Amino acid sequence: MPLLEFTTRHARTIGKNYTLGDFDGLSLWVTKAGGKLWLFRYYWEGRQQRMSFGAYPDVSLKHARERRDEARELLAENINPCAHRKQARQEAEAEVKWGNFRSALGSTIY
Repeated sequence: MPLLEFTTRHARTIGKNYTLGDFDGLSLWVTKAGGKLWLFRYYWEGRQQRMSFGAYPDVSLKHARERRDEARELLAENINPCAHRKQARQEAEAEVKWGNFRSALGSTIY
């Protein structure tokens, strides 16, 4: 049964970690400390993998489902979503570093 916004908002701690499943691999992990984290579970090369989409309520149920759908599209294209996200982050960091280097170099030349 799919999760409702009400269910995610009112999930309580019970003294141990537990998950509330949505569907298509999405679940809300509720920690015994009271934290709530969106997890996407999928299989890659025969092994179960987990991917975090962020903490609730920073990431809403609707947004977590959108991220899950994007990850499933990558899987359909035979792309590992975790590796894809890691590569995108590395490229963004490299662009920031290169941009800083370029601006520093430009100011010293002129």
